[in-house]
Amino acid sequence: MSLRPSRILRTLAVAAAVAIPSAAFSAFAQKPYQTQKGTEILWDTWGVPHVYAKSVPDMFYCFGWAQAEAHGDLLLHVMGGSRGRGAEYFGPGIADNNLKTDRWIWTNEVPKRAAVWLAAQTPEFRSYLEAFAAGINGYAAKHPEALSPEVKQVLPITALNVIEHEQHFYNFEFTANKNLMSSPRSTETAELTTPVAPGLKNTQLDSEDGSNGWAIGPSHTTDGHAMMLLNPHLAWGGEQSYFEVQLTAPGINLYGATQIGVPSLRFVMSGTHAITNTVNVNNGHLLYKIKEAPGGYLFDGKVLPYEKASYPIRILQQDGSYKSETIEVLKTVHGPIIRRDEGVPIAVYIAGLDKPFLLEQVYKMSIAKNFAEYEAQEKRLNIPMYNILYADKAGHIEYLFNAPVPRRSEGDYAMWSRPVDGSTSKLLPTGSLTYEELPKVIDPASGYVQNSNQPPWDAAWPTMIDPKKYAPYISPEWPYFRSDRSLRMLSEDQKMSFDMLLQKKLSTRAEAADRLLPDLLAAVDQYGTPKAKQAAAVLKAWDRQAESTSTGTILFWNWATKFGMPSAAPSSVKNFTVSYQLDKPLTTPSGIKDPKAAAAMLDEAARETEQNFGSLDKPWGSFLRVQINNQSDGVTSVPRGTALNGVDLPGNGGPGAIGIFRVVTPGPRVDGTSTPVHGDGFTMAVEYSNPIKAKVLVSYGDCSQPGCAHHTDQLPLFEHKQWRDVWRTRAEVEKNVEKRESF
Repeated sequence: MSLRPSRILRTLAVAAAVAIPSAAFSAFAQKPYQTQKGTEILWDTWGVPHVYAKSVPDMFYCFGWAQAEAHGDLLLHVMGGSRGRGAEYFGPGIADNNLKTDRWIWTNEVPKRAAVWLAAQTPEFRSYLEAFAAGINGYAAKHPEALSPEVKQVLPITALNVIEHEQHFYNFEFTANKNLMSSPRSTETAELTTPVAPGLKNTQLDSEDGSNGWAIGPSHTTDGHAMMLLNPHLAWGGEQSYFEVQLTAPGINLYGATQIGVPSLRFVMSGTHAITNTVNVNNGHLLYKIKEAPGGYLFDGKVLPYEKASYPIRILQQDGSYKSETIEVLKTVHGPIIRRDEGVPIAVYIAGLDKPFLLEQVYKMSIAKNFAEYEAQEKRLNIPMYNILYADKAGHIEYLFNAPVPRRSEGDYAMWSRPVDGSTSKLLPTGSLTYEELPKVIDPASGYVQNSNQPPWDAAWPTMIDPKKYAPYISPEWPYFRSDRSLRMLSEDQKMSFDMLLQKKLSTRAEAADRLLPDLLAAVDQYGTPKAKQAAAVLKAWDRQAESTSTGTILFWNWATKFGMPSAAPSSVKNFTVSYQLDKPLTTPSGIKDPKAAAAMLDEAARETEQNFGSLDKPWGSFLRVQINNQSDGVTSVPRGTALNGVDLPGNGGPGAIGIFRVVTPGPRVDGTSTPVHGDGFTMAVEYSNPIKAKVLVSYGDCSQPGCAHHTDQLPLFEHKQWRDVWRTRAEVEKNVEKRESF
């Protein structure tokens, strides 16, 4: 990246500031921000803020203000943590999570790089970042009583802090995260980073970060209008929480959601188009085994010295004192050493660290006026990962496997999912692939594009993306029942209406049950024990769904985990008779290879289910209780499993691993019940008719501040599988105003 001299000076100045002690952070305090008269926020009866700004900077200011008002404690927690000072502000955290995050941030020198990124911003967009930060500070200054004492030490927020949080969240949590610092058993099995089938552990599912996304073209809709489903799945709490908002300014009208602390909408609709994301199967980080030698490490036959840096951090103790720790960083040509596997140093290369314009790109994608403008922004590839799906009023749809994929001279996805030899330059990436080299499909014959976190090849099935036309390391080939369920629902009707989209989104049917249950029942009939036959009777009567009244869901989930659901792990398909075929996602893999073993698995699953839940046919909704779990990353409002405001409702939806499209991940089992910790959070459906139709739901509510009336008010809608209307026009909002703030 080339910087003008003036920007280099700014870079040095800001970089120096990151080393200033905490008490001196007030030096970053911004001048009071003055909005233009007439700027206001209208809060509707669901607690959603609608910003009406007289200028774009005022819009960003109000966005920061609204985030602070709805999520102030959480917002400042995550912003403080992204500085690499979470342990200093809040203590080491649950399971030392704050401390681990601090170590990860400083090992990767996020504050130093964030200063460089901030200096690289255009003056225009930097002014927007400064306005967003000023909005947070403005709310805190006017309403200090609304914030908890412990978070006030994080203030003031600056544009630098916004960049730090962006970089931490996207580059160092999603593209690569602190779990990489933990050593696996050996370097031979290390880092098979492709997703594995989530399993039943202590009768709970491993959290599967991801999403569903649909973009449906006019040829596949009953009314001839493009439609989109925006359906991200992330944690129900903490920094991954979604915040629903409307942002308007002259020439701009955006509606959607983003994570707390982020000033651009990743999930968004405008009057012309809609955009959604899903987590993609992408090697965004590469690991290297370093060969040490006296004086440094071997690289291309020479000994290179480590580049060294050290960063002191402080750790708050329970008695109010502090412990000190120094993070010693050793850097190679690949990146920093993050751990040692059996004594072998492991360095990490993280893609996209030379691309500082993620927030600007996301914003400009959202305000594009047509597909050409949108695609011009996409081509910048400053977003470090995610599939991106698009639909517009003109009828265009697109799927893009988005990432600055590291360009390599050899190897496939499996090879690069483990540490490779770091002593040779031939395995060092040389830049990244271009937009033209990435898997994508625009306006396919199928009439739709979709993704549910599977590899890109069947995004528009039966219109296929041919893997052979792309670099072999881009993405693997593997099956996943949730994506198969997505394709089935999209393809089973020649055309789809908006009402059909709304209904299909809420489906809790388990694709794996339709694929495997008949064979399992036949296997038990031939080989089953009395206990297995008792369990089979429950499964035969089961509706194959995860509705609150469904019986058999828990039992099948337990058995399916033992059987192995299709995923990236090669062993996950070992029990199927018919192997996976890329162009046959609705019929492969299928069949039970060893019926006797499958019957024995059901016997085991039945005994465990009875032991853990008291019966084989416990209704799913008596296990899954819809409450709010607001505990994440050291931010603890209530004990896990505690119902807020008296809300305790039977849940529906379930594990994506067994092919349920309405993903709800149960948390730890407490007294035979569980509360959602992950899954359908923000969900929106859009049809570009005239007028535009749009429905939405934020399952856990649009605020998290203590005492907020809108923290649980959408849970009954979630329980009853209902949507809310999107109030997008000023007239609609005015009819549903709860509070008005003028600036």
